[in-house]
Amino acid sequence: MSAAERAGQAPARPDGLADRLGTAVRLREEGRAEEARELLVRLGTEHPEDAEVAYQTAWAHDVLGLEAVAVPHYRRALGLPGLSEAGRRGALLGLGSTYRVLGRAEEAVATLSGGVREFPEDAALRTFLAMALYSAGRPKEALELALTVVADTSADPGVAAYERAIRHYARDLDDLS
Repeated sequence: MSAAERAGQAPARPDGLADRLGTAVRLREEGRAEEARELLVRLGTEHPEDAEVAYQTAWAHDVLGLEAVAVPHYRRALGLPGLSEAGRRGALLGLGSTYRVLGRAEEAVATLSGGVREFPEDAALRTFLAMALYSAGRPKEALELALTVVADTSADPGVAAYERAIRHYARDLDDLS
């Protein structure tokens, strides 16, 4: 085991992998998701221990509506060392959102709750958790969380003017005073 692996980091990428990975990401960003997916599947076969390749492969499948195929790639990405913080946030959000789309609401809540515990300031994770809570039949918790995210992140002057009230009702929606 290398020093990088012992430190929880992925080993250095083989020559050319970073460029090929960059090409795949660019293809996806340009709307050429099927080409990106094909390249990423090849890269994943060649480099099954690369967390970033697994994450990007999951994302490419998600973009194409292949959520069930994306799940194992997200899980592998999260289980391997070397995923950047941004990649980890994205993989947690992607996996949680994908579970929700697949009707696996409790798994979505568990995944996104873990993401929020790990990255409590991440408004996107909290927002997707609110959606998952709603899908899990927990609408009150969902709305409370969504209101908190609005109060925490909105620059809208109207929201700012009522921030205190929004926070109050986010804590207790049943208070009608």
